[in-house]
Amino acid sequence: MENTEQFLEQLQLDKNITLDDIPNIDLYMDQVIQLFESKYSGTKRNEDDKILTKTMINNYAKGKLFFPINNKKYSRDHLLLISIIYQLKGTISINDIKHVLEKLNEKIVKENFRLDLLYTSFLALVEQNVNQFRRDFRELVSGTTEEIQHFEDEDSDYLEKVLLISSLSYMSNLYRRTVERLVDEIHREE
Repeated sequence: MENTEQFLEQLQLDKNITLDDIPNIDLYMDQVIQLFESKYSGTKRNEDDKILTKTMINNYAKGKLFFPINNKKYSRDHLLLISIIYQLKGTISINDIKHVLEKLNEKIVKENFRLDLLYTSFLALVEQNVNQFRRDFRELVSGTTEEIQHFEDEDSDYLEKVLLISSLSYMSNLYRRTVERLVDEIHREE
């Protein structure tokens, strides 16, 4: 695969909502959507894709993925939870997300838990994850290029991409299964 670094840059792996991105005032739903759209628009696969919609937010609220809002406004903690939900929904079901966040929501409401501190730790781990992914991806591309040299085929570029896609999909499945097992542990502990 040519231009591995350019490919990694196009993925915009470092795009996340930070605490500095969130204003110190509660936001209406349209403002929440606008914040997410402005931050993640470059990560969309297709221009028509939506990052976050009113329907999604309403479904999260109905599904009790976050604690109730006040006066149709979303607090800083709501935005942090929605950001976490945004990251989780690509891997696990809404029902699993609810189970993962249920106790956290209770802690926020009943114990005045500092979600911003947990979110800061999350962002620190995300940065480590991105750096690890960049290293792993470069290594995987190198290994794939090496493997494809065993083939003497005019479609070697295509075959290299098939190998790379297959390998990345396999890794994704390993991570998803690990996440599901951890979610199941939360279920058992409750």
